[in-house]
Amino acid sequence: MAPHDFWQEIHPPGTFAVDGEFASFHVAVLEDGRQLRLPIRVLADGQHALASLIVNQASFAVLDTLAERLAETIRPMSIDVVAGLPTLGLTLAAAVAQKLGHNRYVPLGTSRKFWYRDELSVALSSITTPTQQKRLYIDPRMLPLLEGRRVALIDDVISSGSSIVAGLALLAGSGIEPVVIGAAMLQSDRWRERLEAAGPQWIARTVGVFATPILERTAAGRWRAPPA
Repeated sequence: MAPHDFWQEIHPPGTFAVDGEFASFHVAVLEDGRQLRLPIRVLADGQHALASLIVNQASFAVLDTLAERLAETIRPMSIDVVAGLPTLGLTLAAAVAQKLGHNRYVPLGTSRKFWYRDELSVALSSITTPTQQKRLYIDPRMLPLLEGRRVALIDDVISSGSSIVAGLALLAGSGIEPVVIGAAMLQSDRWRERLEAAGPQWIARTVGVFATPILERTAAGRWRAPPA
């Protein structure tokens, strides 16, 4: 596949084999069996890799499907407002809010406007930009939309858990505790330890459209999921 061909189509169930070894892409499986091809990104050790999702490069059809599935998963929780994490989580959060019938959502951000307050910010790091030192902010004017409401905190991918924990800490500073954390992809299980350390309730409150494992390099130079 050409690099720009990823994330462009949701395939019917059974289109691709999901067991065995992969060369250039991993097959993610949605709850209803439909499939999405994701590029494989090799980690620094050269022996492990992750399936990648860049949601703002996805086709509108793929984004629509992911947002629809996530919205349907969290709909029974009677969400009043969706908050989105930057940067790629904002694309998904806006789409999920629309699927829930909301007329707006609350974007968190990393760009400090002059009216923002330092006490309404926390340090932020990301697995995709580990060397960049950022802060996560909430616009003070958005707080009334969240206070006393049933909030869903949305990101595109939950991987290390650092971005989600930063979002939880930022909201907690204003007395806001989301009723659910949602993502398109739960990438491996590494996020579980960090979320559990943030609070024992968060694992049970975290949902995704699909999950992907850490892949291992085979002797033939291909990739496979580790044995269960």
